[in-house]
Amino acid sequence: MPISSLFRRNPIRVKSYEAYGQVVAQARSPGFFLALEVPDTLDGRFELIALHVFLVLNRLKAEHDRTAVFGQAVFDAMFADLDRGLREMGAGDLGVGRRVKAMATGFYGRVVAYEQGLAGSDGALGEALTRNLYGTVVPGPDAVAGMVRYIHGQVAALGGVPIDDLLSGNIRFGSLAIEK
Repeated sequence: MPISSLFRRNPIRVKSYEAYGQVVAQARSPGFFLALEVPDTLDGRFELIALHVFLVLNRLKAEHDRTAVFGQAVFDAMFADLDRGLREMGAGDLGVGRRVKAMATGFYGRVVAYEQGLAGSDGALGEALTRNLYGTVVPGPDAVAGMVRYIHGQVAALGGVPIDDLLSGNIRFGSLAIEK
């Protein structure tokens, strides 16, 4: 392998970071904190990012053979960002790896919970959200119900995005229309 190939940009990695940036932008929408009662804390922000990455990975899973490498790259982008964030907050090198590993384990648990919630009833999805997204607060029933509606809307919106658009880093979430 020529040495120049070591310095070439990986197009999948570039597109996965673009997609992850769109995930973070959506997860930072003020409506989550103001109307849907997600705590505006480090935990709440992590939970929203994890939820939105789950939604993207869930959509990519529909065409796993074509999307597995990109899905892994989005996952890697998320955890590289979390690692960087911990370091910026002053976590020491020895503690960062342990914390990121705990976050990854937690993320996998959330994937299972959200998949089961989507496959089950709105009540099951609401319970998964209450345990995870709202884990540090007690949300009102309207907030949980609104979040369940939001997730179903995002599954539908992402389902309408062609896989080629997703693979090019163009993640199009639906609106955060909040209705009670």
